[in-house]
Amino acid sequence: MTGRHPIIQTRGLGKVYSQGTPAEVVALRGVDLRVEHGEFLAIMGASGSGKSTMMNLIGCLDTPTSGQYLCDGVDVATLDAPGRARLRLEKIGFVFQGFNLLARQTALENVMMPLVYAGVPVADREPRARAVLAQVGLADRAGHRPSELSGGQQQRVAIARALINEPPLLLADEPTGALDSHTSEEIMALFERLQAGGRTIVIITHERPVAEHAGRIVVMHDGELHEEGWQAPGKGK
Repeated sequence: MTGRHPIIQTRGLGKVYSQGTPAEVVALRGVDLRVEHGEFLAIMGASGSGKSTMMNLIGCLDTPTSGQYLCDGVDVATLDAPGRARLRLEKIGFVFQGFNLLARQTALENVMMPLVYAGVPVADREPRARAVLAQVGLADRAGHRPSELSGGQQQRVAIARALINEPPLLLADEPTGALDSHTSEEIMALFERLQAGGRTIVIITHERPVAEHAGRIVVMHDGELHEEGWQAPGKGK
């Protein structure tokens, strides 16, 4: 690991919506965060705490108002829109609460989709997608459409799709929010196995049992980030 850039490093990261207007909203305030390769981090926070804004900035889906974000050593502010899209494609796999699968496509076709954008030769796409589906335990469901799969199976397809380009970072936004508790545990166990295999996992969640699967927890509150153990003023007294 010596000499390797952290996969995520933010310095004084801030985000203000409608800056300079009466409706101005400060969503992030001077956030410093460092995540090393191979870490499993949970970002917790209530609705409105800033955790979704943090996810959008880490995922290069939005740009900060102030501060700096380096993704695997690359200063995201130096990239234009196509450059940020390429960074997302190569460095970040996204997993969402709602799965975001294409209803008319099979599990195999959904997983292959990012390979099209990555310019992977047609002949290589199906073998790679089948291998990743096997990795998440769905080798026998490749030909099924989302409506023929359970919620947990759909999320596994979504995770396989996130893994297909072999990004170093998996960014999961409330990945168990649409699942029952038993299925949630299965999905979190899958994330643990992926982390054990060297993947960096960052999960955004408001659920304590989900966060406790991570090796490290940080908490968002009013746009500020605090290491686990911090309490909001007035709490715990």
